[in-house]
Amino acid sequence: MVPQLIDAFERKFYYLRLSITDVCNFRCTYCLPDGYKPGSSPHAFLSLDEIRRVSRAFAELGTEKIRLTGGEPSLRRDFTEIIAAVRENPAIRTLAVTTNGYRLARDVTRWRDAGLTAINVSVDSLDPRQFYAITGQDKFRQVMAGIDAAFTAGYHKVKVNVVLMRDVNHQQLATFLHWIKDRPIQLRFIELMETGEGSELFRKHHVSGNVICQQLEQQGWQRQIRGRSDGPAQVFSHPDYRGEIGLIMPYEKDFCASCNRLRVSAIGNLHLCLFGEQGITLRDLLADDTQLDALKMRIQEGLRSKKQTHFLHQGNSGITQNLSFIGG
Repeated sequence: MVPQLIDAFERKFYYLRLSITDVCNFRCTYCLPDGYKPGSSPHAFLSLDEIRRVSRAFAELGTEKIRLTGGEPSLRRDFTEIIAAVRENPAIRTLAVTTNGYRLARDVTRWRDAGLTAINVSVDSLDPRQFYAITGQDKFRQVMAGIDAAFTAGYHKVKVNVVLMRDVNHQQLATFLHWIKDRPIQLRFIELMETGEGSELFRKHHVSGNVICQQLEQQGWQRQIRGRSDGPAQVFSHPDYRGEIGLIMPYEKDFCASCNRLRVSAIGNLHLCLFGEQGITLRDLLADDTQLDALKMRIQEGLRSKKQTHFLHQGNSGITQNLSFIGG
């Protein structure tokens, strides 16, 4: 029987978010407003073999779902090979990516052929001008073409992440609902998080996801039951819509109670909380296949120190600023 990762609070962990790069080519106002600033050599990111080893360790510890994140993961030249390497593990039932959609139209068929099973695309506005203002890139139509290409390639559903911001997009629910009425898109509104450097932006633009929740319930949307390897979204469906709505509200009282995810950074650190900055190094145990048992033991031992809630780390501030960590 496959062992299962369980913490001191009896939470089981079926889901790993694996960052493969910190590099991103977008300059989103809530994440990297000044663009990516290299902090280390690109060669410091996990290699293909290291990714293969860490994904194997988690698969043997009961992980069923891996999400590849960044930065922008598709900027890695070996991204297709990374997909294939993770899919070598039969225990991994779902292999997903969170992407800005920059290379989706060009490469999505190759990704699917390599074994990618699910796609999240970040689209914070359906207005091309506002999209440019948020991302710093005039790529709205390219990203929309990428979503269409994903359906053409055979994906039956695409998830779209929207960071919810007051006076930017929080009043555009009707526009988003019209967009997904006849499209199998799960639209996921993510509450803006306060970061160490983004306190002013948070105070100006934060709005609770409960605002959207109340509007959905008034319009007849029904909350769905979460699966054990699902992300943190509360998902709503409506009989008149092909699409769905997901709400991710990290400030909600019981957000951490159903935590089922761990994170490994692009330099090989295990983060027990998606919002925690301190990590447990795994990289010294990723050099050779013979280290697999030691690697699994370190992961299991590290999990014992996981806190009950992310609010015990640094209050509501100092949280990692890359929101791709949240939108599972």
